[in-house]
Amino acid sequence: MNVELISVGTELLLGDIVNTNTTYLSKELANIGINVFKHTTVGDNKGRLLRTFDRAFNSSDTIIVTGGLGPTDDDITKECAAEYFNRDFYLDEYSWEKIKNYVQKFNKNNVLTMNNKKQAMIPNGAIILENFCGTAPGIILEKDNKRIILMPGPPHEMKDMFIKSVKPYLEKLSDQKFISKYIRLYGIGESLLEDRIKNILDEQTNPTVAIYAKTGEVLIRVTASGNNIDYCNELLENKIKEIEDIVGEFIYLIGDEDIAESQSELQYVVAKLLIENNISLSTAESVTGGYLSSILIDNAGISNSFIEGLVCYSNQSKINSLCVKKETLEKFGNVSKETAHEMVLGLANKTKSDIAISTTGIASPVENSDKPVGLVYIGIYYREQVSVKECQFNEDRNRIRDRAAKEALNEIRKLILENI
Repeated sequence: MNVELISVGTELLLGDIVNTNTTYLSKELANIGINVFKHTTVGDNKGRLLRTFDRAFNSSDTIIVTGGLGPTDDDITKECAAEYFNRDFYLDEYSWEKIKNYVQKFNKNNVLTMNNKKQAMIPNGAIILENFCGTAPGIILEKDNKRIILMPGPPHEMKDMFIKSVKPYLEKLSDQKFISKYIRLYGIGESLLEDRIKNILDEQTNPTVAIYAKTGEVLIRVTASGNNIDYCNELLENKIKEIEDIVGEFIYLIGDEDIAESQSELQYVVAKLLIENNISLSTAESVTGGYLSSILIDNAGISNSFIEGLVCYSNQSKINSLCVKKETLEKFGNVSKETAHEMVLGLANKTKSDIAISTTGIASPVENSDKPVGLVYIGIYYREQVSVKECQFNEDRNRIRDRAAKEALNEIRKLILENI
């Protein structure tokens, strides 16, 4: 099956709205083994949309359209699809009752117009897709092994309809089963990862392997296809083991699609390790300014492990709160291995936590400094042992802070895994 994704809306062409629907649908369709042949964006114009349908069916048997199902005159997607397949309309009473109830519930004036009724007009022979999040029902039109699938443009409506109705419909068109697993890696870049697993990428057939860059991380998607779930799972396990044998030191999480969307899952993994192993943690942050503490505290149950978080941005705060020596700051500077060492040791003595972490670094240019922007030191304390990691991040201010926090999280993760 070849699919073309068509996004309808002049506001998309003007850049007033970011088109996230195409990204979402492309990933979802790839996960069930459907080939997305092309993406197209077209304005609210009948002639252009009909010509777009013509061109799309030259290379695809299925068109998925998002947008243009609203109640106003410029919402023409359904009308164009019906004209293309030469279908008349009828009023679907169930859809109309649902629309009336929805409008009367959320419209303070309780005013229904003929525009609202337009959304309940359905092309003859269409499959109706119920909209559980809005008013516009979705539509599937079929003719001569071709199909047009219409979904609303608002992402929350579209996603809900796709998962509940469109995805099951498409899966029934194929006997093949498709399962994906995701591998998250930290500490290796996309290019180096690609080089390390080049043989796997070059020789892939089933399962398929794809690499995606995240902010400071890399994600691998492994997708297996087959006639049954057990066979797919066996293929996945073997391929993941093959990848682990090559780059296992950088893998911090393997899971299903729910771990794939975010830029990082490190904070959740580290919080879980701390909680499950009854390990206490405290932080002293300069360059990260409390960001490390904040993303850890996002996790429910972390209060049993997280003892204290200090933001010691100034030299005086480092002296007062962490007992950093004034002489150390004068001789080596506030961004130095020595300062990071004294910060984390002072924190450990103060909080008595199992693990203590300090961060200090340069996120923006500093006048009269010979140290480069992006230089970061992370102090790590565990069971009276102190080490300091030096990092150099060649990015902007916010990304440097983000990378420093992630590097600290990864050090905590490795430390726990090495000692449990």
